[in-house]
Amino acid sequence: MEIKILENEKNKLVFQLIGADHTFCNALKKELVNVKGVTIATYAVEHPQIGIPKILIETEGATSPKKALETAITGVKKSNKEFLAAFEKAVK
Repeated sequence: MEIKILENEKNKLVFQLIGADHTFCNALKKELVNVKGVTIATYAVEHPQIGIPKILIETEGATSPKKALETAITGVKKSNKEFLAAFEKAVK
């Protein structure tokens, strides 16, 4: 996965997530909307077969979009660990 920054402002970050699909983008968006200070968190894929996801994060107050993204990624990692543990327990 590769990140290409398109806009990087004080309270707005727009980037492409090359190599990502809807599954990851939805998980990331879900975590982002729960981060305090995030006012907008969404993504779009312009073409369903060849499009690259473009993610938009807008924040207010002291929360920077970069910090919100770091917090959301930590949340996605935690969810993945919890799922893996539940899966391993279920298949034993």
